[in-house]
Amino acid sequence: MTTTLITGANKGLGYETARRLVSAGHTVYIGSRDADRGRRAGEELGARTVLIDVTDDDSVAAAVKVVEADGGLDVLINNAGIEARTADGGVVGAGEETAESMRRLFETNVFGVVRVTHAFLPLLRRSAAPVVVNVSSSLGSLARVTAPDSPAHAYPGLAYPASKATVNMITVQYAKAFPAMRINAVEPGYTATDLNRRTGTQTVEQGAEIIVRMAQVGPDGPTGGYFDAEGPLPW
Repeated sequence: MTTTLITGANKGLGYETARRLVSAGHTVYIGSRDADRGRRAGEELGARTVLIDVTDDDSVAAAVKVVEADGGLDVLINNAGIEARTADGGVVGAGEETAESMRRLFETNVFGVVRVTHAFLPLLRRSAAPVVVNVSSSLGSLARVTAPDSPAHAYPGLAYPASKATVNMITVQYAKAFPAMRINAVEPGYTATDLNRRTGTQTVEQGAEIIVRMAQVGPDGPTGGYFDAEGPLPW
């Protein structure tokens, strides 16, 4: 039995990923910073739940103890993320971004990934087939963002693309450090979720496809890569 933890899994892509992996036979932990929402999601999906705030060391440490007590971890999906938005729902442009607001976003999108991955490394290293999936974005691709014919080129924000580019580098460096693990970054695509005020053009079923696929790679699968549903992406 494969045991999987998904952060930010009480809704959106995390919820759909959990649903699919439960159906595939995984024992899934719904990671949520809201206990009630996490509990409801777990009951709906037939999954376990664990309270985890990726920005809080004590919360993450407590989550590790819960998962360890139940037997360990094979797959970690770092899905929790936020985007910088203005009061009217628009993207915060580069000219309006401040160091403080960028720090808040990085606390979840970047430091949260490191905090959670570092905390769960001892459990993952005990697994026979450990896997880490970091949910990134095509906005983290320097090749895409600098290509005038790419949709990513038009995105005006600073903090979110920078955070996802950092997640990509984190993915590569962890993969090199732990060659026995399969550690990859994925781009779900522009999916309609609360993150983007449901303006995305894909369903969560479509967006979760690559997350689910990479969560199930075997020991001979790719590592240190960056993928969407169509295949490898340019860095």
